[in-house]
Amino acid sequence: MKPLVEPRAALSAAEAARYARHLTLPGVGVEGQRRLRNARVLVVGAGGLGAPVLLYLAAAGVGTLGVIDDDVVDLSNLQRQVLHRTEDLGRPKAESARDALLRLDPAAHVEAYVERLDGDNALDLFGAYDLVLDGADNFATRYLSNDAAELTGTPLVWGSIFRFQGQVSVFWPGVGPMLRDLFPDIPPAGSVPSCAEGGVFGALCGSIGSAMATEAIKVICGIGEPLVGRVLVHDALRAEQHTLRLVPDPDREPVVSLVEAVQACADTAESEVETVTVAEVVAARGEGAGPVLLDVRDEWEREVVTVPDDLWVPLDEVRGGGWELVDPVLDGADDVVVYCKAGVRSAEAVRLLQEGAPDGVRLRSLTGGVLAWAREQGGATY
Repeated sequence: MKPLVEPRAALSAAEAARYARHLTLPGVGVEGQRRLRNARVLVVGAGGLGAPVLLYLAAAGVGTLGVIDDDVVDLSNLQRQVLHRTEDLGRPKAESARDALLRLDPAAHVEAYVERLDGDNALDLFGAYDLVLDGADNFATRYLSNDAAELTGTPLVWGSIFRFQGQVSVFWPGVGPMLRDLFPDIPPAGSVPSCAEGGVFGALCGSIGSAMATEAIKVICGIGEPLVGRVLVHDALRAEQHTLRLVPDPDREPVVSLVEAVQACADTAESEVETVTVAEVVAARGEGAGPVLLDVRDEWEREVVTVPDDLWVPLDEVRGGGWELVDPVLDGADDVVVYCKAGVRSAEAVRLLQEGAPDGVRLRSLTGGVLAWAREQGGATY
């Protein structure tokens, strides 16, 4: 495969010393390192996958790195997001990432975009970079990245993790199949647990992130066989990995706009039910007329953090018993705020309870779950 990026001018003596272990590699050498120094790479997300991806790309000598993320560093991130430090808590992840990369390579150019990838910026951003790596933590953003890549012709290195498993592929418009050839339809919002809800094995982020960075370097330098038309599947618990072949779907309609992906980004699970913020709950409680709070998490999660003066019914029991089971626990309460860790399970519980609740009972989901409560009110998190 041809190299993606043209080489820049000669390396300086300091650069030659810094990247000496690359310069002796067949297929990389001085010219490959010059390509890396000339490359412009955008990373979507500075979280579990983005953290190792960014570190390894910066260490490899990529000259211009962009990172887009609208989140802030939370204590629960530090279990796997190795780019950030304890002193970065509360800072925008994109800015924390930029500072970490400049500590590693002061000569690199790093652009921090403290915003969410959306329909307004995706095409401009993808068009401004040679290559994009998708480290997003939700399906809607992954499809937005795929569609923006297809519309701009930008190669996309894709990675995905959940619990103990991860996948990596390279979606290169005009060269190989894309994400929509693998998964044609965007899963409904809330149908798949997020990493916050389902958990993720911290070290797995390093394995998958490193594989993504490896694919990026191969594409930039034109070496080896990138994962175009293949999906690498890694199982950390079994210490096994295998590769699936992927071919273009001849019946798939080409992507012509971002409309569907943008709509999917807006269709969060919480948007399907009435929601309430932590600040609104606290204010109502302060006035003495606050709602009853119902926790639907698992029992072990309550050992980490809870909302004061709450009630508890695990989601599995809500699924099995519905309103009839929960009503006695609520003891006649007609204003109920359901919460979980991040908002997905609570939205499901609200929908289930609404099916049997009598008129006059108000059921809402707490936006951001107990993570938002801990962030705004102080307390442990996970």
